[in-house]
Amino acid sequence: VQLQASGGGLVQAGGSLKLSCTASGRTFSSYGMGWFRQAPGTERGFVAGLSRSGAVTYYADSVKGRFTISRDNAKNTVYLQMNSLKPEDTAVYYCAAVQVPIAAVVTDSRRYDYWGQGTQVTVSS
Repeated sequence: VQLQASGGGLVQAGGSLKLSCTASGRTFSSYGMGWFRQAPGTERGFVAGLSRSGAVTYYADSVKGRFTISRDNAKNTVYLQMNSLKPEDTAVYYCAAVQVPIAAVVTDSRRYDYWGQGTQVTVSS
C-alpha cells in the first residue's frame, strides 16, 4: 500500500483545513487508518484513527471536538477535517495504514504498517 497525503498549508488561528490521504491498491478497506503529527523537537503523536468501515473513530484529547476523521473506501481515501485550528496544531501530519480486525482503532504508531510522506500544517497566531 502506498499512501499520498495532501491538503496541508498555512492558515490563521481559528481557521480550517482538510487533509486527504489516498491509497494505492485494491485492499484499502482491509486497513484501519490513522493520522499522526510531529512538530519540531517532538515525537510523532497520534491525532485520530478510524476502523476499516469508518464506523469507529478515536481522537487524541487535544483535538477532540475540533478534528473529524472520515474515509471513503470507494475512493481509497481518508480525510482529516481540522477546524478551530490553534498554533499548537502546527506540525507535519502523516497518514498511516494498519491491518486490523474490522472494528479496531489503533493509536500506537509502532503498529502501523504503511506511512504517507507527510504534509505540513502551519497555524499562525
